[in-house]
Amino acid sequence: MATLLLVVIYIAFIGLGVPDSLFGTAWPAIYQEFGVNISYASFVTLTISGCTVVSSLASARVLKRFGTPLVTAVSTSMTAAALLGFSCAQSHGGVSGMVFLCLLAVPLGLGAGSVDTALNNYVALHYKATHMNFLHCFYGIGVSLSPWLMSLALGTDNDWRSGYRYAFLLQLVIALITAASIPLWKKAHGPQAEAQGEEAARLLPLREMARRPDIRSVWFIFIGSCALEYTCGSWGSTFLVQSKGMTAGDAAKIITFYYAGMALGRFLSGVLSSRLSGWILIRLGQGIVLTAIALTVLPLPSLAAAAGLFLIGLGNGPIFPNLIHLTPRNFGRDLSWSVMGTQMAASYIGIMLMPPIFGILAQVFGTGLFPYYLLAMYFVMDLATYSLLHRLKKNRPADMP
Repeated sequence: MATLLLVVIYIAFIGLGVPDSLFGTAWPAIYQEFGVNISYASFVTLTISGCTVVSSLASARVLKRFGTPLVTAVSTSMTAAALLGFSCAQSHGGVSGMVFLCLLAVPLGLGAGSVDTALNNYVALHYKATHMNFLHCFYGIGVSLSPWLMSLALGTDNDWRSGYRYAFLLQLVIALITAASIPLWKKAHGPQAEAQGEEAARLLPLREMARRPDIRSVWFIFIGSCALEYTCGSWGSTFLVQSKGMTAGDAAKIITFYYAGMALGRFLSGVLSSRLSGWILIRLGQGIVLTAIALTVLPLPSLAAAAGLFLIGLGNGPIFPNLIHLTPRNFGRDLSWSVMGTQMAASYIGIMLMPPIFGILAQVFGTGLFPYYLLAMYFVMDLATYSLLHRLKKNRPADMP
């Protein structure tokens, strides 16, 4: 039963990834049709991320009351409904169409927050690091499918709404699977799951967590890593079109390879996790990211920038799942639910703020700023990693690289 439940969780994580890469890939076509500024994408991404932050911060209490199975099924259904709504959006002079997209972004964001926290902490408590990496590999599959579906829609129908319809149908199937699997959760791990899961969760106030330097450091690692991931996903396509001279269809295919690199990085991390510690895998990934950003900074042909994006995905991919899986070890099993929620919130703060800030800067200075912006986000992540490792080494030097 535990294995079957793990398969369901993997499928649910594909659904978590499906909406995340869709809007950034479609945006070059949307803003031209709507006749709005390129920076208007920030209104939609800010709304999605803001709602996800709220949902993540409330997740410990929501999960303690309703449980992981129900939250997973309801949240996936909410995101499916939002994707259907996106596929029906009309320009109506541009601004009113953007308002409609922002309204649909609310259920999209709320649906992502609690389920993200729920599934991550459940796997961290009940499964090995290998399974956590494979879990996020399946997220990589979800975010890789979306640009591919959108590239098909743009290449055949020349209609971004068809891409959203394809994504909705996929998400609908996943929502039905999660709903049908609700009885499976109690059978999978039995009473032990409740003893170590939501029922045993200790709710720690946010202000108390904010006083701890180790928790603050891990927040900034998530902010930096997710800022890198989503800035690439949201603006990588636009950077390739405007700064490297690619067509929108070709750029969408490159972003597919970026997300495929992320999925591959997580798969390889899952294979290597039986031999290497989570912290070593995190540091190796960060080294690959730094090398990859150099490929986008240097004045090389567009294929070098495409390779750089693939390698950013490859290196950044393992950082999130390994750091997530270390949460019960770093902060204690009883606090993992509370800390996990704030980690998800920190992740979405990075997602909410940093890509839109780049959009504003790109409006003024151009998309050529893209690789330098990524470099700044990398150093935020790297310095926070050094700080957290320094503090953890004082308590458990044997666990540190």
